Amino acid sequence: MPRLKTVQSKVTKSPRRPFEKERLDQELKLIGTFGLKNKREVWRVKYTLAKVRKAARNALLRRLVKIGVLDETKMKLDYVLGLKVEDFLERRLQTQVFKLGLAKSIHHARILIKQHHIRVRRQVVDVPSFIVRLDSQKHIDFSLQSPYGGGRPGRVKRRTLRKGDGAGDDDEE
Repeated sequence: MPRLKTVQSKVTKSPRRPFEKERLDQELKLIGTFGLKNKREVWRVKYTLAKVRKAARNALLRRLVKIGVLDETKMKLDYVLGLKVEDFLERRLQTQVFKLGLAKSIHHARILIKQHHIRVRRQVVDVPSFIVRLDSQKHIDFSLQSPYGGGRPGRVKRRTLRKGDGAGDDDEE
């Protein structure tokens, strides 16, 4: 039976400088402490750790750019450490509704959200602390069921319409 070919990825990375006193001593200490067979096993673990760190760094930066807290030109960990509370508070739905002019004040924005008047894309969101992604920001508007969005009119407007219809019927008779 023929042997199947497998794709093998790189598992180790040898050091750039072969003779560094500090690194050689550190590797020798690790070999003795953990009972490793050779330095290639140390290099394999270091390479795996480097891949995990790189993946975590990229995932964090990508996530912060996606929600709009970090700019694409500032995709470095130094900028992440410089983030402030205000950067995250700017991305809340309550703040975005006020900034877009859908509400008269920041407090009015909170009330509109809690009373189901605001939607993001097609989904009605009733959580003021909802973090709005950068691509969803342009899809914030009034709900279709909301009187602000052309839905059923509110209580006062319905009453005035009813009075207007009732008065019109009496005049015709």
